[in-house]
Amino acid sequence: MTGTTGFSFDRLHHVQLDVPPGAEERCRAFWGGLLGMTELAKPPVLAARGGCWFRGGGYEVHLGVVAGHTPSPKAHPGILVTGLDALAERLAAAGHPVGWDENFPGFRRFHSADPFGNRLEFLEPDRSA
Repeated sequence: MTGTTGFSFDRLHHVQLDVPPGAEERCRAFWGGLLGMTELAKPPVLAARGGCWFRGGGYEVHLGVVAGHTPSPKAHPGILVTGLDALAERLAAAGHPVGWDENFPGFRRFHSADPFGNRLEFLEPDRSA
């Protein structure tokens, strides 16, 4: 429904995160291997720039190469998941620290980071509330 604006938002298509040059194999190990997302073929003109794209759960994560990459201390995607505890255990076991945060009413959530320091938030509706 477009309402009075003439447009509507459907869903998130992708989030772009920066990674340093030469990081593609580490991206594949984390996003494809550890998190189990499917790698997508980038269009040739974009593939020439490096980086890689992944899809899982109806959205995509695009990892773009940036020289002098410095992760943001605050910016992050908030990713809804099912099985939050299993994901937390998987990340922690792979050496990605998990920081639980109880300050978002109606959700259980934690923050972690990819191998490049990009902050990631994973959350699941709190069914006990």
